Amino acid sequence: MAEIIVIVAVAQNGVIGKDGDIPWRIKEDFQHFKDLTMGHPCIMGDKTYESLPENARPLPGRENIVLTFDKNYHQEGTIIFHSFEDAIEYCKDKEKVFITGGASIYKLGLKVADILELTRIHKDFEGGVFFPEINFDEWKLIKKENKTDEKHGAFSFLTYVRKKGE
Repeated sequence: MAEIIVIVAVAQNGVIGKDGDIPWRIKEDFQHFKDLTMGHPCIMGDKTYESLPENARPLPGRENIVLTFDKNYHQEGTIIFHSFEDAIEYCKDKEKVFITGGASIYKLGLKVADILELTRIHKDFEGGVFFPEINFDEWKLIKKENKTDEKHGAFSFLTYVRKKGE
């Protein structure tokens, strides 16, 4: 079975999106996302897919799996599913699969993920899309890298693994 990884950047106040976009631009975080996900399938909702910059759609070097309720939805270079469970089943023979957003897809992903790759922006941002609450009792922090961005200040790359019956 594939290792299921939720990958997300979250502001201090839980914001992950504003007006169909990410409210910050941290080059090092985009590179971190690319380095981790390259060569692996990425499961995302249709709004998240459409929020990607045009020149990054579909995400190069990755299988782009898009979830939508729209039975007529089609985007060149993507694989479409209408159920999260079907998308996960499709990826079961892969080494890893990344859950890349948005909020409702993250909520489903957090229930089944083995790993949480969290970029924590140590600053509040205005926005209308929030990451679901994380029950940190279920997760063990195994790696932490503190970073600084010129424009946005401090942020951290945090890697958590799901606790197994401790």
